[in-house]
Amino acid sequence: MYKNVLQSIAGIELYPLISFFIFFLFFLGLLLYVVVVNRQHISTMSQLPLHDDDTLQAHAEPDALC
Repeated sequence: MYKNVLQSIAGIELYPLISFFIFFLFFLGLLLYVVVVNRQHISTMSQLPLHDDDTLQAHAEPDALC
């Protein structure tokens, strides 16, 4: 029954392709971000839960806060 319902929708074959491209572009963008991101930024972000706000601002560089 469901197969007949989906076959009756015009253009239904485009939806799996569109969802695949969105999925692919998201993970390609995520991979690009991981490769390009500054390692110092990752280290600073990983230490955020462990430090008080005053300690973090004392050790942070002025341009790293932007």
